Amino acid sequence: MKKLVTLVLFIAAFQNAHSQISRVIRRMYFDKDTTRKSSFVILPVLSSAPETGLEVGGAGLLSFYTNTSKSNTRVSNVFGYATVTTKGQSRLSLTTSYWTPGNDYHLTAGVSYINFPFDFYGIGNNTLRANSDRIGQKRFKVNFIGEKRITNNLYAGITAGAWDYSFRDDDKTGIFYTDPRVENRGGGPSAYIGPTIVFDNRNNNTYTTKGMIINTYFEAIHGMFSNNGYKGGFFNIEYSQFFLLAPKWVLGLDIQEQSLTGHDSPFYLLPDLGSDELMRGYYNGRFRDRNMIAGQAELRYRLSNRIGFAGFVGGGEVFQSEFKTSQLKPNYGGGIRYFFDVEKGLAVRIDYGVGQKIPNEKRLTGFYIGLGQSF
Repeated sequence: MKKLVTLVLFIAAFQNAHSQISRVIRRMYFDKDTTRKSSFVILPVLSSAPETGLEVGGAGLLSFYTNTSKSNTRVSNVFGYATVTTKGQSRLSLTTSYWTPGNDYHLTAGVSYINFPFDFYGIGNNTLRANSDRIGQKRFKVNFIGEKRITNNLYAGITAGAWDYSFRDDDKTGIFYTDPRVENRGGGPSAYIGPTIVFDNRNNNTYTTKGMIINTYFEAIHGMFSNNGYKGGFFNIEYSQFFLLAPKWVLGLDIQEQSLTGHDSPFYLLPDLGSDELMRGYYNGRFRDRNMIAGQAELRYRLSNRIGFAGFVGGGEVFQSEFKTSQLKPNYGGGIRYFFDVEKGLAVRIDYGVGQKIPNEKRLTGFYIGLGQSF
C-alpha cells in the first residue's frame, strides 16, 4: 500500500513539474504579448571541441520597458551568458542596456570573465591556417557608457572601463612567439575613458524597419600596474540604416570602421574580422591589424509575426595603414528568425555565413545562434 501511495505521489509531482515547465516554455517562446510587460527567455548552449571538451551553459535575456505608459520608450534589457567546459574553461558575462522613460538617457554596462583558448593566426589580412597557434587566454573586463539626449535624435556621453588580459602558449616555436609583429604577448591591465556621440532616429531599437543610427566613440587607453608603460587609443564609428521596401521586406545597410591609435600595437587590441554580427563566416580574430573596415547589406523578410528570414552579403578587410579594394574579403549567407516576443520584436537568430576560399584551405564558414538582430 505504501509503495502504491509513493508511486501515486511521484506521478502527481512529475505531472505538476511537467505542467510548470510547459507553462514556462510556452510563456518564453509562444505567448503573444501585447501589454508591454517584461519578458524572459533562455537559450541553451552546447558544443564540443578537442581543446575544450564538452561545453555546456546557457544565455538568458530579460527585456522590459522602464515606462509602460509612454509608447515611445525603447526596450531595455539585461543579458547573461555562462558556459563551462569539461577541461576547466569558462565564459561568463552580464550586460545591460537601459533606456530611461522617454529615452532621455541611455545607459549600458557590462562585466565579463573569459578563461578560454583561441586560435591565433598572426597579424595581417592574409594569414594562413597552417600557422594557427592555440593560445590560452584569461580576461576580466568591466565597461560603462552613459549618454544623454541633446536633441531629438542626438546623444552624447562618456565611455569608460578597464580590463586585464593574460595569455599562455606552451609552444615557443609557433607564430605567437616567432612573429616580431606580435606585441604585448603577456597582456596586462589597462583602463580607458573617452567621449561617445550617437545619432539615432530608428523607429525601433530591437527590430528596426526604418531610420538610421551612427555610433562613434574614442577610448583613450592607459596601462596600469605591470602594464603601466602602455598608452594608446581606440576609435570606432558604425553607420546602420534601414529601409522598409514593402510591408514584410526590410533592407538594412551596415558599415563599420575601427582603428587602433598610438605607437604600440598590443595584438589583443587590434581590430579584427569575424563575429555573429559582422563578417559572418570568418573565425573571430583570424585576420587582425591596426585598422578594420567592413560593410554588409541584409534583406529581411517577415513571413509572419513569429517567423522571419534573412539573406546577407558583405565584405571587409584589416590593414596596417593603407586600405586596398583588391584586398577586400567577401562574405554571404542567410538565416531564419523566430520572434519569441512579438510586441518587442525580439528574436532567436540562426545564421550560416560563408567567407573566402583561401588556396589550399577549406572555404571559411560559420554557424551562429544568438538573440536579437545582427545589427
